[in-house]
Amino acid sequence: MEKPSLYALDFDGVICDSALETSITAWKAAREYLWPNIPETIPDNIIDQFKYVRPALETGYEAILIVRLLFEGVDPQAMLDDFPNKMNGLIRRDQLDTDKLKQRFGKIRDQWIEQDLNEWLSMNPLFPGIRSKLANIDPAHCFIITTKQERFVHQILAANNIVIPEQQVFGLERNMSKQQVLKQLQNQYYDSPILFLEDRLPTLIKIKQDAALKAITLLLADWGYNTEKDKQQADTLNIKKISLNDFQQL
Repeated sequence: MEKPSLYALDFDGVICDSALETSITAWKAAREYLWPNIPETIPDNIIDQFKYVRPALETGYEAILIVRLLFEGVDPQAMLDDFPNKMNGLIRRDQLDTDKLKQRFGKIRDQWIEQDLNEWLSMNPLFPGIRSKLANIDPAHCFIITTKQERFVHQILAANNIVIPEQQVFGLERNMSKQQVLKQLQNQYYDSPILFLEDRLPTLIKIKQDAALKAITLLLADWGYNTEKDKQQADTLNIKKISLNDFQQL
């Protein structure tokens, strides 16, 4: 008898629509720790521009760099087209430390949660239908692989009455790439099919190019943080796109 499939799911852009909260947290961190001359509240136009650039973001701290460059007037499309160079250029120019950026980004979130948990949760809604879908998956068969810090994932899951064992959430603290996590799961559950659902096409491409992971089914979440160009490229690479409705029927 074939073993049931395991679901390996990204979090931001697949389960949770966190773009608004991420932009606000990044702005607060930028103002408190790095650039106190910026306005107290993030302007609406920068939130809109951040959402446009969001598909390029891989790890939360990069949001601090994004909002700063947008404030300086960098064109969102130019940033999207040349994201690594734009990020590295700002890090070099202002002599920033990425480990400190990660710590500061997390600290601002912790402060927001402590001050107003309900407001913070309201900025992190689940995508439509996700809660009911996860409720219908055996928790033993569901894993989350994310670059978000695990405590924030657990807060959002708990607020939505979603039960996934803590040891099955692989977050930033693990210091493991998504490829490494998938290899660990593949070794541990060698006789179970694994479906990996991710909204970042570059991540899926890396995994597709890894011969050791060729047995894993790769799925691009078309409701997440990806562009039309990403969706077209996925077609050329034979990476299957699925919609929210497809996922609920999976």
